[in-house]
Amino acid sequence: MEDFASYILNETNLPDKMIIAYYLSRKSGIYFDKAIVLKAEITKLFIRFMALDVDENEVVTAMLLCNCKKVENAQKIGRLETYAKDGAEYLSTLGFSKHFCKICEEVNRYSQSTPRDKAGDILELVDQFTGLILNRIEREAFTTEEALVILKERNLKHSDNRYIDVFETFIKELDKITIKDVIDVSILKKMVHLHNKEANVKTFIVALSNTYDEKFETALNKSLKNKTNAILSETNDNSTEPKKSNMERMKELAKETTKASRALFSEETTRRVLNKKAE
Repeated sequence: MEDFASYILNETNLPDKMIIAYYLSRKSGIYFDKAIVLKAEITKLFIRFMALDVDENEVVTAMLLCNCKKVENAQKIGRLETYAKDGAEYLSTLGFSKHFCKICEEVNRYSQSTPRDKAGDILELVDQFTGLILNRIEREAFTTEEALVILKERNLKHSDNRYIDVFETFIKELDKITIKDVIDVSILKKMVHLHNKEANVKTFIVALSNTYDEKFETALNKSLKNKTNAILSETNDNSTEPKKSNMERMKELAKETTKASRALFSEETTRRVLNKKAE
């Protein structure tokens, strides 16, 4: 009989994968909410748009399940520091490999897992950033700009996450690229709006998959095509180099973005945001 790990990993359609994780939560009581659905969608777009050299199916599945033993009550600090490792141990009983469980454990750094996997760095970024841009009982959501400053200058300042710069660039694009809705709205703002609007996990998944997922992909691909064409137009028309495929161009663009050294925020903005959060 097929184990749960094989079942969900063999399902490559993300909305169906989300539904499988949702029903596991109903059956076993694992932690699964609308925020996890949002995180999985952002993870998928991050990997695709920035042409990251990771297994998309594996990483997105890990994003859906890495918080399975998370606890809501922050006062239970002992469990807050161990839920990722507890979750990894639980997932191993469902048939997941040691490598997959290690990735899930690296959604935070409490277990001090080393060396860190590339996929673990992706989970860490998406998990922390998404938590910052959503409302909580104790605080309102941070703006995109505030969340990125806090992520880079406080939460992960000394963490050496290999994707933090390219993630900043990706989120900046996600907050700038718009889709046609009732009004033109950025992809990121629409995602958060849907998260806040939909009553439960299932309706959020349906809204994403039936209406908006294709719009998000189309808008991102159009932006990527425009950027790629702009880069290619700057090259010498007489170049004798062979023409490159779209995927090769995408990877080159992602590498150039990673190498970019310009600051995303001014020193003044960074200082203002961090001082505000320290009050």
